[in-house]
Amino acid sequence: MKDMIETTADEVLTFRKPEPRDGSDVWALIRACKPLDENSMYCNLIQCDHFADTCILAEKDGVPVGWISGYRLPDAPDTLFVWQVAVSSKARGLGLGSEMLDRLLSRDDLAGVRRLKTTITRDNDPSWRLFRSLAERHGGILSDEPHYRKDDHFDGEHATEHMVTIRFPAPVARARAA
Repeated sequence: MKDMIETTADEVLTFRKPEPRDGSDVWALIRACKPLDENSMYCNLIQCDHFADTCILAEKDGVPVGWISGYRLPDAPDTLFVWQVAVSSKARGLGLGSEMLDRLLSRDDLAGVRRLKTTITRDNDPSWRLFRSLAERHGGILSDEPHYRKDDHFDGEHATEHMVTIRFPAPVARARAA
């Protein structure tokens, strides 16, 4: 299912669930969005195939410009874990990250989600802004704590990832899902 919005008179953004054929395009988008961690193309293929209900792909004139991967936590099905958010330089400044999160959370597939979790390094200001604004828009409460620690989990090679949790007062409204 595709859903569209016009950004200007000649630009149209579409939002949809990914399909297996999108795996390599998602992989290329993530690689172009430095400093995102790159996964294997196979990983992105599996996300597009097995986790399509909890991922969203945004396209501008048929070209992928935005991606969110996520999954429901196996031991907490009321919680969506957002793994990665990627927005192409061609689509920055449009509020695409926020739009994708809202559309993803509005899907019938995610009915009953009352919490969102993600990990963010302390210096990733754009991600902090994105998730703080999500909490604010939906009346959620955001908390965080160090989770994957630099020395304990990353052999000192990567900054500590803080587990960010947003608790929503109710499931996000089912307005305009894609």
